[in-house]
Formats: sequence, structure tokens, C-alpha cells
Amino acid sequence: MTRQPRSWLFVPADSEKKIGKALESGADAIIFDLEDSVAASEKARARDILKSLAPRSGGPQWWVRINPLRTEEHRLDLELLGKADIHGLVLPKAESGADIVELQHRTGNIPVHAIVTETAASLFGLLSYRDVKSSPLAAMSWGAEDLSAALGAAAKTDRKGRLTFPYQLARTLCLAGASAAGVQPVDGVFADFRDEPGLIEEALDAARDGFTGKLAIHPAQVGPINEAFSPTDEQIALARSIVDAFAADPSAGVLSVNGRMVDKPHLIQAQRTLDRAGE
Repeated sequence: MTRQPRSWLFVPADSEKKIGKALESGADAIIFDLEDSVAASEKARARDILKSLAPRSGGPQWWVRINPLRTEEHRLDLELLGKADIHGLVLPKAESGADIVELQHRTGNIPVHAIVTETAASLFGLLSYRDVKSSPLAAMSWGAEDLSAALGAAAKTDRKGRLTFPYQLARTLCLAGASAAGVQPVDGVFADFRDEPGLIEEALDAARDGFTGKLAIHPAQVGPINEAFSPTDEQIALARSIVDAFAADPSAGVLSVNGRMVDKPHLIQAQRTLDRAGE
């Protein structure tokens, strides 16, 4: 089984220097950004840079954040799909499963990672991703910056630096929507790339809640994110014990493993742990 990316690193597609550093960062997935981090005057040059990237074997997945649907830049971005090394597309400002269907009509079954909480309307469409038939959707992530602008918020955190309720809600709806759709839930960015302890705390909290990866905006964030979303040896050993116990007694509803009573929900969690570990 192919392990889902733990770290999804954004890099502006108009900076060859930053692209070089991103490719050496150890990220599981690189997101070449053609949207917010690239000025309108530089988007054509950014596309030319991506077209000229040398073919490679192995390494991180290559994704491209295209511009939003129904824009001229979006149409031009899709011309990059002839480059075989591009694994998938990141769709910003997605509002519902209908947006995935619209993109699929233009691109076929290339994998899509949708950023699903960047507009006010998007918060009402999170369950609709579940109902897209033969969907190319592979991951869903959430974003607070565009949402806070859309809501007219003065800030998205309180005086203690914690997300206020609208953004906690967006985060939770993304997690639930991705789980309902059967795709990877990816936590949003941690903006202060100099605050490694804060990043580690947030990433561990996200992994505890059920996210299996996190967006990054700087190569320095990749290592802590990869570690936070990698099961520990102890977690892997326990998961393997649970899976083996149910394999030995498949008719059992409840079993004792290492002195602890476990049931089918524990089996599901254990299998997910092994999947995340690439086993």
C-alpha cells in the first residue's frame, strides 16, 4: 500500500531557488503553487518553470496548486497536465463536490487535493464530497487565511493564540468531510515557521484528532511534521498485536491484547496505524 503523504510543502512556482530547496527538504509531497504566492504578472513565467523541470525517478510526489475554477488562469494552468511527473492537482477555494466533478470533466482522473474551507459557502458543502461518483478526490485540507477574509474577521485566533470557534468549526468539518468521503484529511498550515515547538504541538494534536498529514509553508517544517504523523515503534507494535489477535480469532467481538480489552473499532484504528507506517 502506498503511504499517504505526511508533509505537503507549498513552494512558489515562480522561484527556482525555492523550488530547489523544497525538492531537497524531505517532504512527502511538493505543492508547486500557481495561485496565491505568485503575482499575476509572474504566473506565465511560473508555468514555464514547471514545464522545464527535469524528469526524475523517485522522490516526493509533485502536485500543482492551480488557480480557482472559472478563471482564465485556471484554464492556462491545465496546460501543464502534459507533464508526466505531476502526480495531482490541488484545487483552491473548492465549495462542494460539484467542483470536483467540474474539474474531473476537464482533467479526467488525475488525483485532486481540494482545499475545502476557504469561502463562507464552502462550510455548507463538506458532506457533498462523499457523493461524487468515481471521484478522483484523494485529499481534503482546510485553510483559515482566505476564510477569515471571507468572513470579515479581525483575527482568527484569540488572545492566547488559539483558533476561535469559526476556524475550529472549519477544521472539524474538513476532518469529518474527508473521513466521510474516504480520502486523506490534511491539517492546515502553521504560519509561524520559526516556532518549532508550536508546530510540533499543533501537528501532534492534529494526528491525535485523526488527520494524517499537514500542509507546510517552509522546508524547516517538514521534519517535525513527518515525525508527528509517523507512528512510533510502540504504536506499531501494539497495532500489529491487535491485528494479529483478530486474525487468529476472526469471530471474536472482543479480545484481550497486552492486558487491554479491544474490539472492532480498535482493530480499525490498528489497521490504519499500520497503513500509515507503510506496512
